[in-house]
Amino acid sequence: MQNFDIRRSVVLLLGIGGAMLIAAVPVSRAVAASASSAPEIAAKRRYADFAMSHNGDAVLGRHLFANEQKLACARCHTIDGKSDKAGPDLSTIGDKFSRRELIDAVLRPSANIAVGYSTTVIRTKSGQTFEGIIKDTANGKIGLMGADGKLVRIRTQDIDRRQTSNLSLMPEGLEVGLTPEEFTDLIDFLASLRLPESAEIARQGMPSVIQQLSTPALLEPINSDKNRFDHPCWVGQIPGMPGAFLVCEHQTGKVWLLDTSAGGEKKELFGDFRSEIRPGVAIGLLGIAFHPHFRQNHLYYIQHQREDGGQLYAVVSEKVASPDFRHDSGRPSRQIIRFRCSTDVHSGGGIAFGPDGFLYIGMGDTGPQGDPQGHGQDLSIPLGKMLRIDVDHSDARQPYSIPADNPFRDQPGVRPEIWAYGFREPWRFSFDALTGALWVGDVGQDRVEEVDLVRRGENYGWNVYEGFELFSNRYRRPRESFIPPVFAYNRKYGNSITGGYVYRGSKSPSFYGIYICGDYTSRRIWGLVQKDRALQTIEQIATCPQSISSFGTDETGELYAVGYDTGTIYHIDLSRCRFNSQSAGQDRNSHFP
Repeated sequence: MQNFDIRRSVVLLLGIGGAMLIAAVPVSRAVAASASSAPEIAAKRRYADFAMSHNGDAVLGRHLFANEQKLACARCHTIDGKSDKAGPDLSTIGDKFSRRELIDAVLRPSANIAVGYSTTVIRTKSGQTFEGIIKDTANGKIGLMGADGKLVRIRTQDIDRRQTSNLSLMPEGLEVGLTPEEFTDLIDFLASLRLPESAEIARQGMPSVIQQLSTPALLEPINSDKNRFDHPCWVGQIPGMPGAFLVCEHQTGKVWLLDTSAGGEKKELFGDFRSEIRPGVAIGLLGIAFHPHFRQNHLYYIQHQREDGGQLYAVVSEKVASPDFRHDSGRPSRQIIRFRCSTDVHSGGGIAFGPDGFLYIGMGDTGPQGDPQGHGQDLSIPLGKMLRIDVDHSDARQPYSIPADNPFRDQPGVRPEIWAYGFREPWRFSFDALTGALWVGDVGQDRVEEVDLVRRGENYGWNVYEGFELFSNRYRRPRESFIPPVFAYNRKYGNSITGGYVYRGSKSPSFYGIYICGDYTSRRIWGLVQKDRALQTIEQIATCPQSISSFGTDETGELYAVGYDTGTIYHIDLSRCRFNSQSAGQDRNSHFP
């Protein structure tokens, strides 16, 4: 499986009479700064905002690119790797330029111009004037290419005056002749110009159409209306107690026991942790992880936020269950680890013990939006990372130890807890009960949600990449490699991924080995198959009646969805439908080492 290993080459779009050129130079993000009036600034912002929040049609954008009346970009650019026109070849511009940078460069062609790509004006001794881009200076001549794409060679001895302007040959206002939809089409076309390898990976992992099962899965409530929960965010079976589930309410800080054993239904309070959390939207109490030896030591762990001295912290605390496992023991929590958060967003998305017995902690970048400080790529901090610690041993500094095979354990200046990095908000992750593969749903920023298969020491891109798309070059390091998602989707299908589980139950053989996840907002639930981290098949298997805040599983491998809006927990009944019937019963996701 090839990864993203594309060297940084930031470029600036320039234009000549409606055509575009490109020069190597960093690009400002202040889209409208060069406009001369408030209405022009507002207009440029409207185009920029529309192109960032909508998907265009790259095919239509390609037609615009070549349209002589509207843009005529093809006069000055090739897209086939030949680079024999005034501007450089654009065949891989989507690998070099983020969408924001593409938008900024088209809207502000003169904002930043690299040496060698400014407009040069030459007046000869005979009184002739030539204007264009210098293409070569050989054999006593200057080769100047103008807006018409023709190369003129001027002998240096004939030059009377030579002047370089700080303006692009393309005037401001390329977008004026386009509708916002057409402008977005153009941006989508430019973003689609990528190396064949990365373009194929993106095409496979981000399908434009996701088919629905003809007979969808059935979501059956396991709690009645009288036993609904207040905005639940996590569900899981208590180990060794079939039919007994814990349900977390993130805003109230309460954990409830829902007992559905013996055909009955009982809801009782397991624990009230309001004093330990900071309530609020998307913060508070986030989830639970049972110790691998929970039946012997009664230990479990909660992921939550708390505020101390006006500062918000992401925390993992150890707790002890009662002798009958039906309540918290009431003993004081033992704080295992905590991290300072920048804001009250993206402060954690799950905890779970891996098959190796170590505790994994999904930490978001903690904001602000867009990760402007580059937390996801900063290995000196735990934010935007998947962490891995040993809670059964401690050292002199902390109540946990670092596993010997953690990838950055002995590297100076790097947090040794880090297992993998480059995440925005890893909202729910799980380990395949058969293969041990670590599946992560990582919430996107503006455009793309993603599902990753995570391995030791790897970089999953944020905030250089958002899904398969380049997001920013600001924190990109030379020779850095980025692992693309297995699956990504744009706003057509939803805007907040909820990671799930690989189905390992026995009631629905056609789904055995299928990874099931969903989207919080659109309520779509998908099943997918991968091989070597490349998406093979994906189908929409159901639509949840409520927003999906989490998935859960029981000891038999059956799956559950947490309905956030009115507090219903659903069993995902897969027995009435079939997934990819041609390969029914195969262990599709066991290919991951």
